[in-house]
Amino acid sequence: QVQLVESGGGLVQAGGSLRLSCAASGRTFRIYAMGWFRQLPGKEREFVAAFSWSGGTTYYADSVKGRFAISRDNAKNTVYLQMNSLKPEDTAVYYCANNRNPYSGVATTPGEYDSWGQGTQVTVSS
Repeated sequence: QVQLVESGGGLVQAGGSLRLSCAASGRTFRIYAMGWFRQLPGKEREFVAAFSWSGGTTYYADSVKGRFAISRDNAKNTVYLQMNSLKPEDTAVYYCANNRNPYSGVATTPGEYDSWGQGTQVTVSS
């Protein structure tokens, strides 16, 4: 498995921006698809964004499309989630995840991932 550490969360006003980072170690980063999910207390983990192992294909939840952007830097073993035009309903704990299989395409369900970070809190005030 891979170790994932998220950072970049915080408190921001509605309309503002944040960039989340996820640093990976322990696995050949560049051959694995990655994703971001979010979760509220008592709710199921919700898909936010993901890309294929090559980075050539990205996919977003409808709720964040046009506002969020996922990217990766293979040289730094890091995945990013740029979040713009934030809304109060974006408030959640955000998790990055590493796909369980190498050379895989975009994955949108939690069961397709086998490694998770500890999460970073994002709070958007109105």
